[in-house]
Amino acid sequence: MKQILVATDFSKSAANAMAYAMNLAVVLGKDVCAIHAIHPTEGVDNNTYNAIFIEDYHNNKRAALEEWVSEFRDNQDYKQVKVTTVCNVGFLKKVIAQYIKAHPVDLLVMGVIGSTGISSIVGSNTSSIVTRIKFPTLIVPLESKFAETPMITLATDFETRLSAIDVKTLNEMIKAFGSKKMQVLYVNDDPEKRTHHRDEERLSDLIKHTTLNFNYIKNDSPLDGIIDFVQNDHTDILCLVKHHHNVVYRLFTRSTVNRVLNRALKAVLVLHE
Repeated sequence: MKQILVATDFSKSAANAMAYAMNLAVVLGKDVCAIHAIHPTEGVDNNTYNAIFIEDYHNNKRAALEEWVSEFRDNQDYKQVKVTTVCNVGFLKKVIAQYIKAHPVDLLVMGVIGSTGISSIVGSNTSSIVTRIKFPTLIVPLESKFAETPMITLATDFETRLSAIDVKTLNEMIKAFGSKKMQVLYVNDDPEKRTHHRDEERLSDLIKHTTLNFNYIKNDSPLDGIIDFVQNDHTDILCLVKHHHNVVYRLFTRSTVNRVLNRALKAVLVLHE
């Protein structure tokens, strides 16, 4: 069965992301795998452990991961969800990429602190993960809670061509949630300077099982326009498309990804070309 992969560093934000992923797994009918990366020098530099006992240290971390997921395994609300764990040595980005390459993963879920500022090991790696791993990634701020029928908003410039796996993931979520409509948001300093009828038709052909509601917002700052719309329109999941040559991509440079996540109180689904 396809999996939802959840990155964890045992923090509160990771626990919130795991709870979100478990609820999502119930809706989508998927398994969940909690993954933890042990930094290559972790344990070696620890005063308690050294290279002689490093294997014991690694085993203890794997046991800690099993104990961490036990709370979710024992929850009757998630009794139909199979939960596995992976705890490998390496940098988080590489550990995640290797697992995705070798296993049938549909979605990566990561937790961040959100409006109070990015923190923890997972949070500090988020911008690198979404930039370099071209895979559907759901970023869950600490303030974001799972909604059974979420309002999904897709921010786009209409120039991006979604990858097949991203289209599949988005359609699968919309169908499983039974979403009657999805908001599509276009932010520009002059959104009426061109017609979008053909773009709307193309996107409607890709996104099935729901009605698309197109919104055109004038704002010199795409970031401000998106955040204002999300806050005022009861969005539960914001979808942003990573594209190397348009305005949305600039949201995910190392200098601004923190601003997006710091200001967004809702889950952000990062899609790719």
